[in-house]
Amino acid sequence: MKLTDMIATLPFYRTNSDISDIDIVAVEADSRKVRPGTLFVCIKGFTVDGHDFIPEAIENGAVAILAEKDVSSSVPVIYVSDTSRALAIVATHFYDYPTNNMPLIGVTGTNGKTTTTYVLETIFNHYDKKTGLIGTIQLKIGDDTRPIQNTTPNALFLQKAFREMRDQDVDVGIMEVSSHALDMGRVFGCDYDVAVFTNLSQDHLDYHKNMDDYIRAKSLLFSQLGNTYVPNRKKYAIINHDDPHAQFLKTASAQHIITYGCRNKSQVMAKDIRLSASETRFTLHTPVGSVPIKSKLIGTFNVYNMLAASAAAIALGVELPIIKQALEQMEGVSGRFETVASDASFTTIVDYAHTPDSLENVLQTIKEFSTRNVYVVVGCGGDRDKTKRPLMASVALKYADWAIFTSDNPRTEDPAAILADMTADLQQTNYDVIIDRKQAIEQAIDCADADDIVLIAGKGHETYQQIGHKKYPFDDRKIALEAIQTKEN
Repeated sequence: MKLTDMIATLPFYRTNSDISDIDIVAVEADSRKVRPGTLFVCIKGFTVDGHDFIPEAIENGAVAILAEKDVSSSVPVIYVSDTSRALAIVATHFYDYPTNNMPLIGVTGTNGKTTTTYVLETIFNHYDKKTGLIGTIQLKIGDDTRPIQNTTPNALFLQKAFREMRDQDVDVGIMEVSSHALDMGRVFGCDYDVAVFTNLSQDHLDYHKNMDDYIRAKSLLFSQLGNTYVPNRKKYAIINHDDPHAQFLKTASAQHIITYGCRNKSQVMAKDIRLSASETRFTLHTPVGSVPIKSKLIGTFNVYNMLAASAAAIALGVELPIIKQALEQMEGVSGRFETVASDASFTTIVDYAHTPDSLENVLQTIKEFSTRNVYVVVGCGGDRDKTKRPLMASVALKYADWAIFTSDNPRTEDPAAILADMTADLQQTNYDVIIDRKQAIEQAIDCADADDIVLIAGKGHETYQQIGHKKYPFDDRKIALEAIQTKEN
């Protein structure tokens, strides 16, 4: 593609030399990925500034630079006021507007994003539709999977991934959308058809100024659905009507609203909910009919996830019998209320719960079917919202018979200091503090007797522990299974 065609999409820019004969074969914001014929876009991040890597980009083959401040360069430079916004515009044009003709569902909220996207994937696969999925666990196109760095990657990654989905005849795109991504403009250029809100509780206050700023960021997904109506491409906002922020999000969107819930009157509702350790039953009521559901996804919080996915699927025309079939056949999601398979007389569950609300949801569910002691192993991540640390500890002790507070991903913080933040104001004494996460898991497993339940919370599907700036191999599920096998032997 001609560089002049690419930057014609930008409203204002200036160049330092003639660019009329430059052909662009790739767009990159990482100098290490540059190859001959690349337009290198300089992005100023929190820790590094892409402008500092122009020499490396040119050495690797960059033929033009997109920058927002004066730089020295041996290749032409295009100057704009904001390279992050320009990157989204240029990338979307370079990859030929891949979401304009592919239904795209965005799921945002504090908890439940991952499970909801996987329920949606299951529903559309049962509907004989090929799906593309972007989220916390991985990028998935059909059956092809690959790791991913952020819950919601940057605009360049997204547009490239969506183009790949389109080239592989994906019928529906599904993605998690974080508040960070919305606030930082990573999803600029994504043409959403359905925006889903799961819930909102305290998290990410290390980034957002307060809870009002947090919900403001979430609301951007709904306002970005657009302000006009196209008859052959209706757009929908799917909103949890039981969440106190529902009305705020309803006013943020000009599009069609579908509400869901278990308590407040909604268009999609679950009634007659019955929970057990092995299944969840409820009646799914929708504008297109009602059906009984028997699901292997455990807990009230998973009922909400299934409602959210069902409402989005209905919006895109999936028939109710298909939704029922998918919900009843779905096995579960990696690291989300995942039982560690063993012959032990007690149950061990691994879950990603890393906010006070999500931990409370999981522990409440466990208490609904537990008959004996509940043990919980939990910590808090370093370099993240410190105000939720004592809340996490309080929730753990409110529902569990015994808690073991331990390291999560301490990152650059002292693990002992994180644990001190968690326990400083506790009045209860039914807990231990064990900094080493492996030892903490082993201790919980060793304490468990027949019919007890051990919850290992916080990391879920993650297969690493980040200490300092380095990630070390660590999988709660593997550590727990090894501890169980050692105990059984």
